[in-house]
Amino acid sequence: MRSHASGARAVLKAVFSASLGVLFLQPLPVRSLTSYANDFVDPATILAKDFSNITAEAQATIVQWAQDYAEKGPWTVMNKSVTPPSGDKHDYMSWAPYSWPDCSSVGNTTELSPEEVWATCPYVTKDGQFNPDGRLINDVGAFQDFSDAVLYNALAWAIKGNAMYSSNVAKFVKAWFIDADTAMNPNLNYAQMKRGPDGQVGQHTGVLDLKCMSKLAGGVLILREGKASEWTSELDSQLTNWTTSYINWLTTAQIALEEEAADNNHGTFYYNQLAALQVLVGDKDGAKQTLEKYFTTQYKWQIAANGDQPLETARTRPYHYRAYNLAAMITNAKIGDYVGYNAWNLTTSNGSTIKSALDYAITQSAGKETASELWPNVVAVGAVYGDADGKYAKWMLSNAGRDYPEDPQFLWNQPFSDSGLVKASNTASAGNSATSGTSGSGTKSSHDNGAVVGLVNGKWSVVAAASLVVASMLA
Repeated sequence: MRSHASGARAVLKAVFSASLGVLFLQPLPVRSLTSYANDFVDPATILAKDFSNITAEAQATIVQWAQDYAEKGPWTVMNKSVTPPSGDKHDYMSWAPYSWPDCSSVGNTTELSPEEVWATCPYVTKDGQFNPDGRLINDVGAFQDFSDAVLYNALAWAIKGNAMYSSNVAKFVKAWFIDADTAMNPNLNYAQMKRGPDGQVGQHTGVLDLKCMSKLAGGVLILREGKASEWTSELDSQLTNWTTSYINWLTTAQIALEEEAADNNHGTFYYNQLAALQVLVGDKDGAKQTLEKYFTTQYKWQIAANGDQPLETARTRPYHYRAYNLAAMITNAKIGDYVGYNAWNLTTSNGSTIKSALDYAITQSAGKETASELWPNVVAVGAVYGDADGKYAKWMLSNAGRDYPEDPQFLWNQPFSDSGLVKASNTASAGNSATSGTSGSGTKSSHDNGAVVGLVNGKWSVVAAASLVVASMLA
């Protein structure tokens, strides 16, 4: 009888041990794909791998996003169904997003085909109202995904040490910039074209389409400075040559210079792009001069004494545009950190700073706009200026909810409180390093996003506690 009891006890112990294994080796939670307005990730911060354990969930999301984006690539400008006016599909092309046809004066007696509408109907601008057919040509969407894919795959390489991710970056960069069959010509002559009989040429607003060059630059720098073997010297030289040609266009073409002079977010993002590209080709002094020009010109009048951004508030979607320009200002300041130009405490002519703009923005209701656009800005500002009274962390908890530590930017915008949401005392980092000195457990899910040893967000605390009690009774 005793032998039967011992056998049953052994079976039960095995079952509960297996149950605990399932409970404690679950993949970390991740968020669905999104794309920040812009950002620049300092490669030194990532390559140091001095990650706090409270960023474990953000690391897991980064790795998952790297894989999700990789499944969508590679991307090229050759995939569009419409050929630019130059006759060369290698030219980047997009249509003005807020431009709508007015065919009332055309005098047609039959229904016009889309191609006839594009060429013969005058187009008018309706600020903030997207024309859905604008994405029939989606070079802009392709570049956005491409830049995110480069950033997250470079980050995943640094976190996991897996050559698959660095190989992805090399493959995507070759397809967009280098390979003769697919490479983009280094210009934006046909970006945000205003269609119609007086259109068919690019506008200065189209320079905004490639604002996320700063994301791409950060990703490439991680591989370059991390000496990833897949990022070869040949590929680095080829990208530098392409970028040098594009910088020449960006600093001499008339529509590019018009964008540089823009007073609002368009001007701010122009400086994001140019400074990041100068960093990419090794011209830190040039990048510093570019940033100094922005912070002594447009920046001076972009933020009011109360922290409002009047040029953005005047638009049809003020919450969006305030967050948008704030992201661009923050990105300029982050690039400044990388090149030795401290912009965080520079004041406008009204005595306001980037922090002033954020402090005003968080007091405004999103209404029907997308509230999450502001969240990365809150964490970035809190990480730089500090959050001694917990104001920003409380705002994030109240507005972004309990999952905000899962957001990728929570990794590189540190230090910032997790509001006690990540139960990290016994939690292994999703990467190879953590502040506590613990490393990944080595157990991987099918998505390679690490494993949790301990409890995350209390999701399994009740079941785990019951299992431990029963297991102790069986001991």
